[in-house]
Amino acid sequence: MPLQTINPATGETVRIYPDMKEPEVDAVLRDVETAQALWARTDMETRAAAMTRLAGRLRDRSEELAGLMAVEMGKPVTQGRSEIEKCAWLCEYYAEHAAGFLEDVLVETDHAESFVTYRPLGVILAIMPWNYPFWQVIRFASPTLMAGNGAVLKHSNNTTGCALAAEELFREAGFPRHLFRTLVIDVPDVRRVIEHETVRAVSLTGSTGAGKAVAQQAGAVLKPVVLELGGSDAYVVLEDADLEEAAEICVKSRLLNSGQSCIAAKRFIVPQAVREPFEQAIVERMREVHYGDPRLGNARLGPMARADLRDALHRQVLDSLSSGAKLLLGGQIPESIGFFYPATVLTNVKPGMPAYGEELFGPVACILPVANEHEAIQVANDTPFGLGACVLTQDTERGLRIAADELDAGCCFVNGFVRSDPRLPFGGIKMSGYGRELSKSGLLAFVNEKTVVRV
Repeated sequence: MPLQTINPATGETVRIYPDMKEPEVDAVLRDVETAQALWARTDMETRAAAMTRLAGRLRDRSEELAGLMAVEMGKPVTQGRSEIEKCAWLCEYYAEHAAGFLEDVLVETDHAESFVTYRPLGVILAIMPWNYPFWQVIRFASPTLMAGNGAVLKHSNNTTGCALAAEELFREAGFPRHLFRTLVIDVPDVRRVIEHETVRAVSLTGSTGAGKAVAQQAGAVLKPVVLELGGSDAYVVLEDADLEEAAEICVKSRLLNSGQSCIAAKRFIVPQAVREPFEQAIVERMREVHYGDPRLGNARLGPMARADLRDALHRQVLDSLSSGAKLLLGGQIPESIGFFYPATVLTNVKPGMPAYGEELFGPVACILPVANEHEAIQVANDTPFGLGACVLTQDTERGLRIAADELDAGCCFVNGFVRSDPRLPFGGIKMSGYGRELSKSGLLAFVNEKTVVRV
């Protein structure tokens, strides 16, 4: 059935896209397969030149792409511009470093010669979410194409325009016409693509439920998967932290992308000794943040991406309050048009509440009081998720020890909010998925690590 995009700030339909039928999907997959076979034989200089041109096209079209994100999923344009710039940086990073990452590795053995070489797998399917419509795509595609693979994209229905724009960008940059293609299909059609003989592996960024389904489908046909799933990131505020600075970091992270980020700060764990001043600092900062039209430059908080997401978040807030949480700010759906939700602060959050055990994907800060450092670490790890975590303290040695040895997460920061960086591996553990993106790890995610021996 056709796919529809809706402006979350107004509730109005932006565009309706006809979906691809089976014969068209098959033709696209075959075209990508053919393009990839030729691309795999291109030298690294050719690949890097195209990737560098892609960085330039992203910057050239930054305003347009930021505006498209604002209309399709509600991202404030200032954040949209930053997203596009980060995409360009990522392209330049792999253009510069991919050749070195893919160099053969000589291994001393009792054979005459032995080495490990890296070869592309073929066509890789990406299933991507709406919250970072270009970053998630480029984060996958840049290393995947530099490794010599081809790519097909199934984006979220509500960011179909962004998905088609991404395909156009790769073409404008001079990549082979069919090397990167977008499939305009609905979720029930994805299984058939995963099972298609041309597809060799899958990358998914999304919810834990989606990750389980895709892992099961791919596993049934023995295809590797990289999963970057949800998170409920804990920010441990120790009693020696600079509370004003800690509150600034926590609020900035919590409100990134209007709170709709897998690595946003979601649970603020604070000792009772400094709970009250920390709560005051959080509320003061959250109260200053107002929602508005994401197309306007002064909007810091845009709408939720869809009405159902806003309503689900509100139910989590209400259920937490009915279980004993205390509301310090917000918590009311506004009467204005659009899918907005105000900056909200809950405290006295305890086990059994949605705000404790579930991911709250929106601008809701949850404060969890504890007695001491030991209990703080226990609470931080008492979650099915394990994507990111942060420690806030003026004792950096103490913070590094906790981040490295105590916190169960894939990305742990000290005195700064969790964020991805092209130079560092990114991914989670537990219900936050498996596999890594970015850095050398991301480049090697979809290659054949081949052993070659001359006896």
